[in-house]
Amino acid sequence: MAACIDTTRTDTSQLSRNPNRSQSDDQAYNYVKFCRPPPVPCTPFSRNHTKTTNKPAVVDDFDQQDSLWRIMKEEARVDVEQEPILSSYYFTSILSQKSLERALANLLSIKLSNSSLPSTTLYDLFAGVLEESPEIIRAVVEDLKAVKERDPACVSFVHSFLNFKGFLACQAHRVAHKLWSQGRQILALLIQNRVSEVFAVDIHPGAKMGQGILFDHATGVIVGETAVIGNNVSILHNVTLGGTGKACGDRHPKIGDGVLIGAGTCILGNIRIGDGAKIGAGSVVLKDVPPRTTAVGNPARLIGGKENPIKLDRIPSFTMDHTSFIADWSDYVI
Repeated sequence: MAACIDTTRTDTSQLSRNPNRSQSDDQAYNYVKFCRPPPVPCTPFSRNHTKTTNKPAVVDDFDQQDSLWRIMKEEARVDVEQEPILSSYYFTSILSQKSLERALANLLSIKLSNSSLPSTTLYDLFAGVLEESPEIIRAVVEDLKAVKERDPACVSFVHSFLNFKGFLACQAHRVAHKLWSQGRQILALLIQNRVSEVFAVDIHPGAKMGQGILFDHATGVIVGETAVIGNNVSILHNVTLGGTGKACGDRHPKIGDGVLIGAGTCILGNIRIGDGAKIGAGSVVLKDVPPRTTAVGNPARLIGGKENPIKLDRIPSFTMDHTSFIADWSDYVI
């Protein structure tokens, strides 16, 4: 997957809803720029994704990571003051750790260990991969920001870091994918198995993921070997990105940037979900979905029709809006 190199963010309000807009005009928007996470400071984190400054802020990746880590340690201290009974847990998990990498390695190793797979062995493995892979830590930072900004149930960064299994499953997958790409497939598959057993999230280590991923609730998420998930994608529970049979080769979905996938959705086969598309809960998707459109149903259909689908004017993975255009799809009212 291509590295995220954009350093500016364009005003997302300029996306057109006009379904008759030409393909050349659509391309002019270069939608991917809206979805790739730029290097912005960790504070403050605003839900408004529009930048109005004349000059983009350029912040070093290390500064961004260090800023977030300092925020998390302060949040941990506040939590300990409120709940002293958790002081030992917070000290071991956050306050005694020297860096975000080591804290994550420690937490994953404890979560995924068992009687025959000690946490010390896993810690050495996770720490080694994370400390040698700055691109993973950049993705971890963007994932934490995604959870905090998009999930109203998240009360702090340290809360999502310690308690959100979707976030932890995603980071364990990043380590497994790194091992897979290095040819260490046995270790990668072992991590996949432990993540499936512990978090009920089954992601093949061959699957590729961008940054700013939110697995909301995450239980029952299944992602196949050749699936690709873009940047700033939000996926709810019981979502399957699967194949259609036992054929080998490239056989799993490709999810574009800024996509929102509702709970209980099945997306099957080597198909493309375009940038900024929305898939309604419970849908079964077997064909390509154009960018900035909404597909819903079993089998899934485009809101507005195949020939003239309604175009979204906001990035659905940011808004987390699951019900817009429902009146155009169904007249059923309780």
